[in-house]
Amino acid sequence: MLSNQSIGIEIKTVSNLIMRNIDAKLAKVHNREYTKMQSWIIGYIHDEGIHHDVFQKDIENEFKIRRSTATGILQLMEKNGYIERLPVPHDARLKKLVLTQKAINLNEEIHKNIEEFEQELSECLTKEEEEMLFQITGKLRKKLEEKQ
Repeated sequence: MLSNQSIGIEIKTVSNLIMRNIDAKLAKVHNREYTKMQSWIIGYIHDEGIHHDVFQKDIENEFKIRRSTATGILQLMEKNGYIERLPVPHDARLKKLVLTQKAINLNEEIHKNIEEFEQELSECLTKEEEEMLFQITGKLRKKLEEKQ
């Protein structure tokens, strides 16, 4: 390692810059009546809802948030027209989370913007550099996962 450089700090800095750039890109397109966490939840429900019903407990587990936090976020999302809570036939106490068309449209727009941003990032790297980046980050990810 070079004496004045830190791998962790460099990765964290690049990660912060990526998030700021994505946020700025999305802010130009949307009025941002949703939070970043709400957009992640919309994406999760969209992706997981294809395979099975999604419930509040799934959100709590996936995002490692407390029940009270999930309740507040989901109530606001319901109030703002992003989700509906629908009963399931096998248990009247359970309410599955279903995206509204407003949330589906938002999710598609967010993904379109992220894909454009990914394209911008990949344009500054050669194919070889991009392959090397994924090899290096793969090694770092493996090492860090082993430590857990």
